[in-house]
Amino acid sequence: MNELPNCPACASGFTYDDGLQYVCPECGNEWSKTAETDASDETSSVRDANGNALFDGDSVTVIKDLKVKGSSLVVKVGTKVKSIRLVEGDHDIDCKIDGIGPMKLKSQFVKKA
Repeated sequence: MNELPNCPACASGFTYDDGLQYVCPECGNEWSKTAETDASDETSSVRDANGNALFDGDSVTVIKDLKVKGSSLVVKVGTKVKSIRLVEGDHDIDCKIDGIGPMKLKSQFVKKA
């Protein structure tokens, strides 16, 4: 009988319609009705530490000192990385850092510049 979607946060089936959005009474999550059609786009997008969507060619800034594995080099906070490329996997950013060379970064350690 209930044709409403389950909650994307807790998978509860007790969601209800509240005008322009759906609401989950169990966890308090609210989401847009149009989120159903955009759900595949949102799950595949890569987001930075602040939640901004990242795209190929963007510039990002490193927000934490990162040790380079197998070397004594460190990528310092505030290092700007230009023209990133998004890839699949745990380290979802492929880039080239001046003075260090090509490497892969996790999106959780960068913010959009």
